[in-house]
Amino acid sequence: MRKLGYRSDALIETLHTVQENFGHLDLEALKYVAACLRQPLSRVYGVATFYHFFSLQPKGKHCCIVCTGTACYIKGAGEVLSGLEGRWGVKAGETTPDGMLSVGTARCLGACGAAPVVVFDEEMLGKVTPEMALARTEEWMSHADH
Repeated sequence: MRKLGYRSDALIETLHTVQENFGHLDLEALKYVAACLRQPLSRVYGVATFYHFFSLQPKGKHCCIVCTGTACYIKGAGEVLSGLEGRWGVKAGETTPDGMLSVGTARCLGACGAAPVVVFDEEMLGKVTPEMALARTEEWMSHADH
């Protein structure tokens, strides 16, 4: 915040930096940013919850983001998401109790021609089936350090 001059228009960049350093944006971090940038907590919270790449909870070691935009949904994203939720016992936006896997959604990832699209950690894959998503996450979970 100091580097950006404590400017209120640097809110998103500030939140990115906080999340990069701490892994997520907890309430204490949001309060601190709001106070330092002289912004209402409601505005900071609103920005943090509006953008899908911000997380208020710690993320798992691995992250699976299913695009639920129109093209992806029509091509089967709902089934991919349902398969992941059913197999791992979490809903979109949640992390498995062991902290290994977070499952989330995005409104559109901009790769509609490859629908349905899923981001596995940092890798975006298209034409993903429920079986493909489960195979990838099973691989992660089988290598977990339990």
